[in-house]
Amino acid sequence: MNAGPPYEIPESDDELLAACDVDTFRAGGPGGQHQNVTESGVRLRHRASGVVVTSRARRSQYQNRQECLRRLRRRLEKLNAPPAPPRVPTKPSRAAVERRLDDKAHRAAAKRLRRPPA
Repeated sequence: MNAGPPYEIPESDDELLAACDVDTFRAGGPGGQHQNVTESGVRLRHRASGVVVTSRARRSQYQNRQECLRRLRRRLEKLNAPPAPPRVPTKPSRAAVERRLDDKAHRAAAKRLRRPPA
């Protein structure tokens, strides 16, 4: 089922739609009577990767399908992206540490001067 990345992302929406299982449903929720009686919600499942995207934001099934295709393209591009290189731990330079400690000492001295006399 899952072939693993990289997944081929077709240029045309029709080819991408052919690589998916399309499911329509009643969107429900706020939006009035029209949304409650038409099957305008769309769920796409990409067969090769198993990625599922859903859209029910619009009253039109066509617009929801277009939104699903946009979301699916983004998700597949993210899956196809090469992994980020591992982070290299770094430590501050000696000069940066000294600068920070000098600033801290200066701030502490200024606060000491604000105290009432003993």
